Amino acid sequence: MTLKPTQTELTARARADLRMGLPVVLEIGGHAGLVAAAETVDAGRLGDLRGFGPLLLAITPRRAATLKARAYSDHVARVHVPRDEGVEWVLGVADPKDDLMKPMKGPLMTERGGDEGVARAAIALAKSAMLLPAALVVPVDNGAEVALSHGLTRVDLTGRPDDPPVTAMEEVVSACVPLEVSEAGRLHIFRPVDGGEEHYAVEIGRPDRDHPVLARLHSACFTGDLLGSLKCDCGPQLRAALAAMGENGSGVLLYLNQEGRGIGLANKMRAYSLQDQGFDTVEANHRLGFEDDERDFRIGSEILAQMGFSAVRLMTNNPTKVAMMEANGIAVTERVPLQVGRGAHNTDYLDTKAAKSGHLL
Repeated sequence: MTLKPTQTELTARARADLRMGLPVVLEIGGHAGLVAAAETVDAGRLGDLRGFGPLLLAITPRRAATLKARAYSDHVARVHVPRDEGVEWVLGVADPKDDLMKPMKGPLMTERGGDEGVARAAIALAKSAMLLPAALVVPVDNGAEVALSHGLTRVDLTGRPDDPPVTAMEEVVSACVPLEVSEAGRLHIFRPVDGGEEHYAVEIGRPDRDHPVLARLHSACFTGDLLGSLKCDCGPQLRAALAAMGENGSGVLLYLNQEGRGIGLANKMRAYSLQDQGFDTVEANHRLGFEDDERDFRIGSEILAQMGFSAVRLMTNNPTKVAMMEANGIAVTERVPLQVGRGAHNTDYLDTKAAKSGHLL
């Protein structure tokens, strides 16, 4: 018997450490590095990190393109942090909020060649922690020794695939919840085994598992679903989907905690701020260093399969959701359009989703 944490559990711990500004040690393929999130590191820890060697700031190629910095890679750009620059400089490179006021960030010198595995892993960990996709990296010779002597979390990522399989889900509980659209409502709570955000399934009526179920994969939208924001169509889509399931007599709505296309509420608000500066929703994501859409729709397939469904009539305007369902064992017998909520405040947003993200609007 052992109480030693698994690598999955250590990864969850490392996410929390980064959010608090604490460095972690990452190892992959025989290389190790001290890693700290650019967003949360303070001046004291920045100085401590410098004691281990020259600093690199890992950013995504999307952010590097905005800064006119050479990435020398399709996966990560490693920017040399000048010795005389501090936290303000690091945040200035990582966060695009002042790009238009302070366009001259450089010249930025970037690393070419050498191993980039730790830097790539640092970006992925920052993203999973819902932080800006930028991390300070200091290579170290003995990751285990550094972690032990400083009490830091150490994660060995050697052998893990770049595109890991979907995280396993465990259903925690379900209970009846009478809803406005149907008194026969039941809410299921699913918890990822990797310590990530819980996801929910709203079951309307008693859907027949032997026939395609009317279903929707709905990503959480605090501003639209709860506050009634007019900047998106999420709230109207949520209510229209539930109403349709109530009228149909049965259905399943998966409420997936992937706010802001998977970048988290704080980064979503950063994107909104950039939109106020004149960038569209896709351009804003790219300036932050994210892809157009960072969500993992495989989560929906996993939950549906656990609930006993193998085929759906999917309520969506997004062909990517259809393709992802099909690729992960859930047959989509019909795509049911869900075109509601267009207004004066979100017309440009919806037009961008159609033109740049392929939504059928």
